[in-house]
Amino acid sequence: METVDVRGLSCPLPVMRTKQVIDKGARELLVRGNSSVSLENVSRLATSQGYQINMKVNDKNNWEMELKK
Repeated sequence: METVDVRGLSCPLPVMRTKQVIDKGARELLVRGNSSVSLENVSRLATSQGYQINMKVNDKNNWEMELKK
């Protein structure tokens, strides 16, 4: 499983970095972030690309999203 760390990045960078990994053919990846805007945008991208999302919120500003195809 590939990991994409987008903590501290402003949009559109989290979506762009996640999409780069998706475009390489990753079927499973873990995205780590700390912005609610990034959370929404990466979720939207993953759904549009046919990934199932398993979300884990560690605290108010830290989350992990496991994407599986």
